[in-house]
Amino acid sequence: MNHSKICCAFRSRSITAFRRRLTVALAVCWFVVGPLQGQSSSGTVSPEVTQLYSDAKAAQAQGDTAGAIQKYEAILRAAPRLAPAYNNLGLLYYSEHDYAHAAAVLRAGLRIDPHMTSASALLGTCLFAMGEYDKAREPLETALRGNPGDDQVEMLLARTWVQLGDDAAAALHLQALTTRNPGNQEAWYLLGKVYLQLSQEALAKVNEIDPNSTLSHVISGEIMESMKNYDGALVEFHKAAQIDPQHAGVQEHMGNVYWVLGNWSSAREAFLAELAHNPANCSARWKGADCLVEEHASPEKALQELNQVVQQCGTLMQARVDRARVLIQLERPAEALPDLLAAEKETPDEPSIHFLLGTVYRAQHLTTESQDEMKIYGELQQSASDKVARRAAEVEALRKTTQ
Repeated sequence: MNHSKICCAFRSRSITAFRRRLTVALAVCWFVVGPLQGQSSSGTVSPEVTQLYSDAKAAQAQGDTAGAIQKYEAILRAAPRLAPAYNNLGLLYYSEHDYAHAAAVLRAGLRIDPHMTSASALLGTCLFAMGEYDKAREPLETALRGNPGDDQVEMLLARTWVQLGDDAAAALHLQALTTRNPGNQEAWYLLGKVYLQLSQEALAKVNEIDPNSTLSHVISGEIMESMKNYDGALVEFHKAAQIDPQHAGVQEHMGNVYWVLGNWSSAREAFLAELAHNPANCSARWKGADCLVEEHASPEKALQELNQVVQQCGTLMQARVDRARVLIQLERPAEALPDLLAAEKETPDEPSIHFLLGTVYRAQHLTTESQDEMKIYGELQQSASDKVARRAAEVEALRKTTQ
C-alpha cells in the first residue's frame, strides 16, 4: 500500500496531570506514511503494520489502553523508524500516568523526527509531571517555537519557569498569553502571583541594602497599613519622614492613614505638607480638600479648594462628587448637577452618587427624576447589604463545619 495515510489515533485533546488539571493541546496530526527511512526501498508500509495500527485504534476506542499499547509496541518492532507511532504510544503511556515510559518513547521518536511538535509538547508535560523542571523546559520551548500560538504549552512553560525560580522569564510568557487571550483568567492569576513574587523580592532587596533608609520604613509602613495595623504604619511613616521629610509620598502615606482613621486635621496637615514639594499630586490635593468637607468647618473654603482640584485634575471624579456635596450644602444644587452626572457616567454603581442626584432633583422639583434616583440608590444599597450578609453566612457556616 503506497503512501497510505494513517491518522493519529489521538486528536487534539486535553491531558490531566500533576496536582491539578494540566492541559497540553496536541496538534491534530495527519501523518503520511510514505517512504520512511528503514523501510523497504519501494517506500511502502507493510500490511502487518497497517493491520496493527487498525487493531491499536480499535483497542483504544474500546477503552483497552493496555491492548493499544501492545499493538503500538508491535508496530515499532516491525517499523522502528515510524516516528508517528512513537508519538501515539507516548500519549498512551501518558494517559496511564506512566510518565517515565512515555518520556522514553517520546525521546526515541524525536530522535527520528525532531520536528514532531506534539511529541515535544508531550515530552515536556511528562517531565513536568515528574518534577524534572530543568529537563522539561527545552522540549516545551521547542514545542512553542513550532506552534507559537499554543496557549497550553506556553502556560506550562511559564509554570516551569516558576518552578525553576525564574519569575521574570515566567512573566514574559504570561504576558504573551494575556495579550493573545485577554480572557484567560488563569494566566492573569498566575501573572499577578509572579508580579507579587517579583515585588517581594525587590522590596526585600531594598531592605537588605539599608534597613534604616526612608524607603525601608515606607515599605514597612505600607505592609502594616495593608494589614490595617494603622498605629504601626504611622510609626514607620513618621520614621521615614524624620530621615527625609521631602521624600515624595511619605507625607501622603501618613495623610492616608489619618484619613482612613477620620483624623481630618492631622490628615490635612500631612496632605498639605506633601503638596508643598509635590504640587502636582492630584490625590493629595483632593484628599486635603476632602478633609475640609468632612469636618463641615468651612464649606466656602472647601469649595474654593475643590474648584482648584477639578481644574487641575478634571478626571478625578471623587473631587467632583465632593464639590457637588458642598454645593448642595450651600443650597446651590443646580450647579452640582454636571459634576454628579459626570461621576454617575464613570461609576454608575456607586450608591452615594444616586442619592445626591435624587437630592438635587428634589430641590429642583423634579419629582419623577428624584424618585428614580432614590430607587436606584435603594437597590444598590440593598445589593451591597445582601453581599455582606451572604459573606457573613458563608463564614458562619464554615466556622460551624470546622468546629
